[in-house]
Amino acid sequence: MKVRLAYSKVGKIRFLGHLDMAHLWERAFRKAKLGVAVSAGFTPRPKLSFGLALPTAGESLVEVLDVVLDPAPSAERDLDDLAPRLSAVMPAGVEVTGAWVAGPQSIQEDVLATTWVLAIDRAAHDTAARVAALVAAPEFWIERERKGERRRDDIRPGIFELRTDFDPSVLPADWRSEVSASALVEAVVTTSGRGVRPTELVDALFPGDEPWNVMSRVIRTHQWIERTDAPCAPFSVRARKELPHEQRIAVG
Repeated sequence: MKVRLAYSKVGKIRFLGHLDMAHLWERAFRKAKLGVAVSAGFTPRPKLSFGLALPTAGESLVEVLDVVLDPAPSAERDLDDLAPRLSAVMPAGVEVTGAWVAGPQSIQEDVLATTWVLAIDRAAHDTAARVAALVAAPEFWIERERKGERRRDDIRPGIFELRTDFDPSVLPADWRSEVSASALVEAVVTTSGRGVRPTELVDALFPGDEPWNVMSRVIRTHQWIERTDAPCAPFSVRARKELPHEQRIAVG
């Protein structure tokens, strides 16, 4: 049975990279005494499929992974027990928040956009003015490098929402207290194609500055699913959202 797990990654563990997180999950399944199916071939690997990779030092309330359990949970109660069972063997900062049966589609096929909150170490009025300028821009071109080749892309169509006035209650309490002096920016960006990264948003708002010198912390708060039959994280009231194809950028 393929099971979809949702989990959060906050605090100091944000400095653990994607590959290290994959190894952490493999150990967690062994510690929890949960059997994981393995692939065939000369180098069998556990059947784990991760969602959109977080940037190192990025945090998230809504990370997702698919796992094929062997043997499969025998009852719905066993599936409900997965979250606390796995959370108990995870390090501080990682909490498994939900488990449900996954469909045949991959996580990448289900998720079409993500919401980020960026803590910007700049004056709030200056940040708001820069956000408004980006909202008003009909296009915004950046240079990207892929496989040694540089190209120019317009990221403006991939920014669905951008605002400085939003409800920060979705953020962890300790996160809010640490960045209380920072300007907060909320962005909903596409995951289609190459997507739009938080560092690219900072680069668009503060050109010429190193993004991580401007952005002290960043956290992913939502992953948007358009298909109504897709497995939906039960812990978030905003886990599903219909995004029109011609979604316009909005500023608070």
